[in-house]
Amino acid sequence: MDPRLFKKLLRGTAILLLLLPLSAGAWIRSPATKFATLPEGATNPEGIAVGPDGNIYVSTFAVGGTESGVGEIFVFNQGGSLVRKVAVAGSSNLLLELAFHPDTGDLLVIDFGNQQLLDVDPVTGTSSVFATIPGGGGAGPNVLTFDSLGNVYISDSFQGIVWVTDQNGSGGMPSVWVQDPLLTTSGVPPFGANGIAFNNDESALFVSNTGDDTVIRVPVNPDGSAGVPEVFVNSVNGADGLIIDENDNLWIAANQSDEIVVVDPAGRAIAKLGDFGGITRRGAPVGLLFPASLVSDGKYIYVTNLALDLRLFGLAPPINAIWSGEVTTHTISKIRARIPPVNGLP
Repeated sequence: MDPRLFKKLLRGTAILLLLLPLSAGAWIRSPATKFATLPEGATNPEGIAVGPDGNIYVSTFAVGGTESGVGEIFVFNQGGSLVRKVAVAGSSNLLLELAFHPDTGDLLVIDFGNQQLLDVDPVTGTSSVFATIPGGGGAGPNVLTFDSLGNVYISDSFQGIVWVTDQNGSGGMPSVWVQDPLLTTSGVPPFGANGIAFNNDESALFVSNTGDDTVIRVPVNPDGSAGVPEVFVNSVNGADGLIIDENDNLWIAANQSDEIVVVDPAGRAIAKLGDFGGITRRGAPVGLLFPASLVSDGKYIYVTNLALDLRLFGLAPPINAIWSGEVTTHTISKIRARIPPVNGLP
């Protein structure tokens, strides 16, 4: 096509789009705004949890190391101000997900570098080993969740496993709850089983597979064992952390398209929230950049901007890798916890 004709067509299309009514069915993207900023030198926020005190707890996957030499957790109040930094004794600098046990109140933190789940004092940082993930350096513990009996489930991104322990850690040795090829990947980013969450009646566990861009549904049998995994949805670009709301909608962090995708229980996308808007002069992401984990306090969804440059691991750059490499100020974002209306929904 003649380049001049192509430019005329583009101008005509732009004018037509401006004339279309706003109810034409386009996504209404609630913006992601800055909630908090990590202190200078702190990098790669990954895990996030709301504490019993209402504060927001953030762990870091600090590939370049930390000031303390061990893994670090940053605690923010609801206004986004830093309350304290917690250095996790005996850990590596590569912390992933963290969560407070709903029954015991213990803060459990995944230490990816040491393939362990730690029980951490949220004030002093003293820790003990809650569980060690079998597989040595081939293990990839990533995210944890709980069932109504207090059992703890841990996704393993490299071995394609979801592990389970009781609320006391099963003596430090978890058991395989489910293992399946659908929970492994040869894609990019190179993480299989990642975010995990039960639906409200605990009839299924949903597992995001980051490298395959899928969410896997694992039925739960009446005796609590795992059924046969199946693909629930495809094409969530870099499916990472996920949470499930009271209506069984899945809110999924799409770390390679820099957005939160909301999918209803039938697998239909009903919202795409947030986006990436560049980097400020201070080197901070605007909006979402490599969103990894998310949590809700009922009013807001809080999202960690991992901003991980995958070129550091010898991978060909995904579309947000160069941007991530330019980040010098690391942030957590927030989005209102509401689903905008979409034309065509019943």
